[in-house]
Amino acid sequence: MIIDNIDFGEGLVLAPMAGVTDVGFRDVCSCYGADATYSEMLSCRAMIHNPKKTSLMTIYSPNEKIKIGQIFGHEPDIMAEAIKSPYLKQYQIIDINMGCPAPKIVKNGEGSALMGNIPLASKIISACVENSNRPVSVKFRLGIKSDMSLDFGRMCEDSGANFVTLHARTSQQGYSGNADYEAIARLKAALKIPVIGNGDVDSRESYMKMKETGVDGVMIGRGSLGRPFVFSLIKGIDYDKDVMKMIKRHIDILREHYNEDWLIKYIRKHLLWYMTGLKGGNEARAQVATSPSIENSLKIIENLIKNQ
Repeated sequence: MIIDNIDFGEGLVLAPMAGVTDVGFRDVCSCYGADATYSEMLSCRAMIHNPKKTSLMTIYSPNEKIKIGQIFGHEPDIMAEAIKSPYLKQYQIIDINMGCPAPKIVKNGEGSALMGNIPLASKIISACVENSNRPVSVKFRLGIKSDMSLDFGRMCEDSGANFVTLHARTSQQGYSGNADYEAIARLKAALKIPVIGNGDVDSRESYMKMKETGVDGVMIGRGSLGRPFVFSLIKGIDYDKDVMKMIKRHIDILREHYNEDWLIKYIRKHLLWYMTGLKGGNEARAQVATSPSIENSLKIIENLIKNQ
């Protein structure tokens, strides 16, 4: 998959996940084989009016191969202004989020709500494309309640998007049920621009199933939580299986940028994901969930690993 001379290699991409894909996690996933990584969702309005918050969210690792900045909003003029922001200068590609189902996003007419307003969605894409000196992509879902992905995908293409990503669930589904791979195949067959498929990929087997749809790239989201090595598994390459080394690298990178009080609370969810699958981990997970320090949490996990 090549977009405007940007070579995605095998096209294995880490999904943007709000409150999850921090710079440490993106670094680790990149080291395990992710060909491209997305920022967390960046508010165009905040980029203009609250740049300090945006600056923290746009920190990146030199190990990220292709960096994609994902923006969201509902005002074409604001988004056109934001896309020229210096906070986006390090990204080779700009992605527009039109698929987030979170109520606080949808109620503002943003994210997946835009699938219910195709004329506005088209104006946003066109405004971003006209004001960007980089490729622009769009990530969306099947629809709000039913599948309208073909019409929406065609609109994205007609509005100037360089490629699209389809998470093959409706907004109403959230993350429940199974991703509709047939819908992804239909979209790929209908569009001239590249299509990335997203949904339920967490192994070599599910990756191959997604590739059967004909997609140009494959995005992995929840399948990477606690398992950044999933990219190596899918590519069939050897990787360092030392879980503690992986965890400590993630934490060390975050410590370069964030204060400890914030990090203690934030990192807990990642630590719990890293512990998934470890035998006898229920009591240890409960301890980590209430641990007063990161060092204490690391000792708990180290002891658990020794007893495997």
